[in-house]
Amino acid sequence: MKLEEKGLRVGEKQLKVPILQGGMGVGISLGRLAGSVAKEGAVGIISAAQIGYQEPDFDTDARKANLRAIGKEMEKARAISPDGIIGFNIMVAMRHYEDYVREAVCAGTDLIISGAGLPTELPKYVAGSSVQIAPIVSTEKSAKVILKYWDKKYQRTADVLVIEGPSAGGHLGFTKEQIAYYDVETYAGEIKKIKNVVREYEERYGKKIPLFLAGGIENHSDVNRALALGMDGVQVATRFVTTKECDADQRYKEAYLNATEEDIVIVKSPVGMPGRAILNSFMKKVMAGEQIPHSPCHGCIKNCRPQEIPYCITDALIAAAKGDIEHALLFCGAYAYRAQKIETVKEVIASLMNPCV
Repeated sequence: MKLEEKGLRVGEKQLKVPILQGGMGVGISLGRLAGSVAKEGAVGIISAAQIGYQEPDFDTDARKANLRAIGKEMEKARAISPDGIIGFNIMVAMRHYEDYVREAVCAGTDLIISGAGLPTELPKYVAGSSVQIAPIVSTEKSAKVILKYWDKKYQRTADVLVIEGPSAGGHLGFTKEQIAYYDVETYAGEIKKIKNVVREYEERYGKKIPLFLAGGIENHSDVNRALALGMDGVQVATRFVTTKECDADQRYKEAYLNATEEDIVIVKSPVGMPGRAILNSFMKKVMAGEQIPHSPCHGCIKNCRPQEIPYCITDALIAAAKGDIEHALLFCGAYAYRAQKIETVKEVIASLMNPCV
């Protein structure tokens, strides 16, 4: 069945390709990458996480810089893809979350994807707009909680839902024990449970809620496996890092090309969540218990205590985006080591959709 026949949409816009590009902060998925992905008929996503790090006043007023940059990056994306589907990934854990959501709405976003916590009040922040909302969930429990809450409080349900598995990059919605427990087969069981939860709300609201599977989607076989599990599409992040259009520094991209399987490790973020990253000299120091000096707080995460953290995640992710690889937190997906070359966005999408590429 052709995608057009399935009628897979985000709001009023038709998807040509069942791919949602994952949001990657800080500065990895900005306007250029999101616009390029949207131009190819997929969903391009800008990460709002410290999006204003290049603004001149970022060190003195990060919130103001970030709000300004949301509009700037959307303008860049729209210049590349005027009619494509372009959204924002905005983490619930971010300070000023509501401000960033409202600014993204004003900037003309089509979609807001929210994880790193449950986006309980997201419907309120987009009320009165046509913006579509998509929670990220990893378990049946989290899907039940957020959909039930939205239903009871706002009489609204998700427009799209992202199921993020344990092979994803960056911050993960699992404990370290859960990451070790889940393999492809056991997580397939969890996916089916989540799908059953979603089906209940599809029936209640008389609408289709497209499901996108995220985490470890690396090739055409992975896409087929997701579709066989009843997904409507996939969310892909790591594959887009090593593209010409990715907003990251070339040295960040080369870190993926140079990584081995043994270099991909589970790390503990200073904000308390497990994550997946490339092992480098910076992370070796952190894992050895070294305290890394950091800049004054830029107010990124709600529950961060600057006086207690082993290192500043904003500093480490900005270093990554700028290519200062040895002083950076190099977030990545489980299969980042498979990256072999720098490609175009068009080539990546073709390889995901076509077994012969």
